[in-house]
Amino acid sequence: MTPPESDFAVLRNKRWDGAERLERIKRMMEAVHTEFLETTEADWPADVQAFLKAQGTRNLLFGPATEAGGRLSAEWAEGGPELIPYADRVETFKERLFDGIDAGITTTLGAIADTGSLIVWPTPEEPRLMSLVPHMHLALLRADALYDTFWQAMTENRWADGMPTNALLISGPSKTADIEQTLAYGVHGPKRLVVVIIR
Repeated sequence: MTPPESDFAVLRNKRWDGAERLERIKRMMEAVHTEFLETTEADWPADVQAFLKAQGTRNLLFGPATEAGGRLSAEWAEGGPELIPYADRVETFKERLFDGIDAGITTTLGAIADTGSLIVWPTPEEPRLMSLVPHMHLALLRADALYDTFWQAMTENRWADGMPTNALLISGPSKTADIEQTLAYGVHGPKRLVVVIIR
């Protein structure tokens, strides 16, 4: 028996223009308590540092081997939260990771307007724990990397040529509810998600 040919018309027909796409992403993510910090390519390291300082954040976990991590290292001013480079092995700083790191910053592959979700591909330089363990996750999102649908993101970036071992769609901070339906944030992941939009 031959399987039917896939029909992706329903996904191809979901379209928003650039401004609508970003506004839809923000609206959907803010509805689930995601926060946004808008900045520019030139200013994002300083704006992230100022934001964290205003929040009383003591430190920030980052991937020093990434392009974004290189910029943070080079442009981080004295007197701000401490920059903590991700170590090669989590075992070397597991206790500090779980008990002493306030925030982690990672890059994203973009965001999806249809679902209001970030696309994150964890790598050895930016493993999943950097977005999952700290109380606050800052996610760098380039304003030119917005997609209408997950299907569009996968096809335009040719995922079929090299699927990741782990792809994450993140729409907000971690939340859960107990049997009494009391909603709690940060139980199984970050309590806060801050999307840093870079224009």
